[in-house]
Amino acid sequence: MNFAATKNIYANITAIGGFVPDSRRTNEELSLICDTNDEWITKRTGIKERRILADDLATSDMAVEAIKNLFDNYNKDINKVDALIVATSTPDMLMPATANIICEKLGIDNVWAFDLNAACSGFLYALNVASGLIESGRYNNILVVGADNISAFVDINDRSTNILFGDGAGVVLLEPDPEFGVINSILKSDGEGRKFLNIEGGGSRYPARLGHLEKNFIKQDGKIVFKKAVNAMSETCTEIIEKNNITVQDINWLVPHQANKRIIDAVGNAIKIEEGKTLVNIEKYANTIAATIPLCIWDNIHQLKKGDLVLLTAFGAGFSWGATLIKWNL
Repeated sequence: MNFAATKNIYANITAIGGFVPDSRRTNEELSLICDTNDEWITKRTGIKERRILADDLATSDMAVEAIKNLFDNYNKDINKVDALIVATSTPDMLMPATANIICEKLGIDNVWAFDLNAACSGFLYALNVASGLIESGRYNNILVVGADNISAFVDINDRSTNILFGDGAGVVLLEPDPEFGVINSILKSDGEGRKFLNIEGGGSRYPARLGHLEKNFIKQDGKIVFKKAVNAMSETCTEIIEKNNITVQDINWLVPHQANKRIIDAVGNAIKIEEGKTLVNIEKYANTIAATIPLCIWDNIHQLKKGDLVLLTAFGAGFSWGATLIKWNL
């Protein structure tokens, strides 16, 4: 295969970790809270349960556990990490950055650490930023985290959102490689989506001092988000395939954002990827926002082989969306 762009160095994923809380919120439990049931939820979303973080913990706690899981399972030195990028929409606090808090909890310093918020597209955005840093030669060991404690912003009585979201964290370690790693990314955004998928409260527009408690819950117009998500992810997947002079038959694995099983299936059908090549774990964890893609890879790591072409795609609030092509070697 002759990729459209050639590089002297790639940002290669050399280790991966994940964490989900122990507490489960099942469809049956939700049926006791609002007018829903397991059959209705499963048919419309593919979700059976979601993990819920304890009230006395925060996003940084999940990220720390995911990072520990990575270093427990791979022969890597945490002291060599020179940058940490955390994709999250649910930081521990507005300032400092959750990445800073993670560094303190792990006992690492002199690391360039910052947060990035692109909602459910956050991990792809952060992965692309980190890839550029690796390719520049300035950084050699970068942790990219996707983590969200989204249940803290879900109205438990709102059937349009309480069935969809769960908590979790995933992380990858990027190192330079002459052959394997991130081949290319296409990332996009616009502002039209803010009306249809948002958490309005807590920022400078609706600060806590003015109340607006109802604005602290996630809200979405499901029909509009569904249609836009399918179209946006399908189009960027097709675009990146064409841009890199390959075909969908060359793709070994599609790893889509785990928002809704019907969206996942629709994207797969739209790009005509072979059945069985799409990785899915939404039934266990639901939509964990920025954590879905790394958690899905972590959950299915045994299926990926050296040299596989892996296509990642995501869509989130903003709207934000994109696709990333990886030549796998882990």
